[in-house]
Amino acid sequence: MDLSNRIKNMQFSPIRKLSSYADSTRGRGINIIGLNIGQPDIPTPEIFFKALNDFSSNVLEYSDSRGIEPLRKSMSKYYTDLGYDINDTDILITNGGSEALLFTLLSICDVDDEVIIPEPFYTNYNSFSDIASVKVVPFKTLAEEGFKLPKAEDIEKLISPKTKALLISNPGNPTGAVYDREDLNKLVNLAIKHNLYIISDEVYREFVYDNLTFTSLLDFPEIKDRVIIIDSISKRYSACGARIGSLVTKNVNLISNALKLCQARLCSPTLEQLAAAELINVSKDYFTEVIREYQERRDILFNALTAVPDIICKKPSGAFYLIAKLPIEDAEKFAVWLLENFSMNNKTVMIAPASGFYSTKGLGKDEIRLSYCVNQEELKAAAEIVIEGLKEYKKYNK
Repeated sequence: MDLSNRIKNMQFSPIRKLSSYADSTRGRGINIIGLNIGQPDIPTPEIFFKALNDFSSNVLEYSDSRGIEPLRKSMSKYYTDLGYDINDTDILITNGGSEALLFTLLSICDVDDEVIIPEPFYTNYNSFSDIASVKVVPFKTLAEEGFKLPKAEDIEKLISPKTKALLISNPGNPTGAVYDREDLNKLVNLAIKHNLYIISDEVYREFVYDNLTFTSLLDFPEIKDRVIIIDSISKRYSACGARIGSLVTKNVNLISNALKLCQARLCSPTLEQLAAAELINVSKDYFTEVIREYQERRDILFNALTAVPDIICKKPSGAFYLIAKLPIEDAEKFAVWLLENFSMNNKTVMIAPASGFYSTKGLGKDEIRLSYCVNQEELKAAAEIVIEGLKEYKKYNK
């Protein structure tokens, strides 16, 4: 019996596809420093676990399909504190930001509609578009230019009668790029001119460095009815396993219809919602320290890589990833080689080949995405392993 074309055509995660090689490496007693996945090692705020421990009930019931009211009000306060007019009725709680994105695509797109996305982009944008039978229309941004958006007219050429939305990650995964008001204005004007939605994945909103100011698409009131914000506590509060995300929009029609999807999957995890509702009480000092730590890590990794003349890498301004273009033909082969053939002090590194973050075939083949979600000493060791490993690899793969 055969499987569906939908599942056969979906790609495996480039972030996790090398797991079998990693298992074999660990089986040989070699420790792996994981720079392949955005799993923060920053401690989750204690207030989250206290709320879990304080829960007492004889029955763990379904919760409201929209999300429990305390959490929606907590998130409303979070946005209000940032200066945005977001009410609890503008928010749907989802199983991570991933479900928010999937529900958005299912709500605004019909089969074979198109969504325009700058590449490289978070690999699951491809996956969720496949599930929703939506076509990804990519446009290229370049490592040499810091992955800045091209001219508006270059993006506009891609708009067709099938185009429903523009989709961005800001700050960017996998690039670490942060779009400023000028960048966003290009998208805002196109959305108005061509009657498009803009989906803005802002799960890394807090992680902006070098004293830059983050600009959200919520800062553009002229498009408030067409902006859809994808958000999550996963990265903000180092709570990836909680699977609490949100779909946020002032578009009442979208909220009321996306609720059908929330009802179909019943509810998000009740306990995690109760705990997440308390995160609004986390001290602002938490973010000051976390941002300082990530900026120092970024500098360690970036400075080490760019000390090698043949590696092309622009300093990322946000999130906790960077893309590096290597002087080799196939980064995936190098990633496998590191796991199978190279170690220093009984350690090696797991990296993510960047080709999986592109939709256009052939792009990113010589690039890797690195996450700096490990402590500074491990990061220094990892950078040395990648650099020395690259030297050794090139001797046999010219």
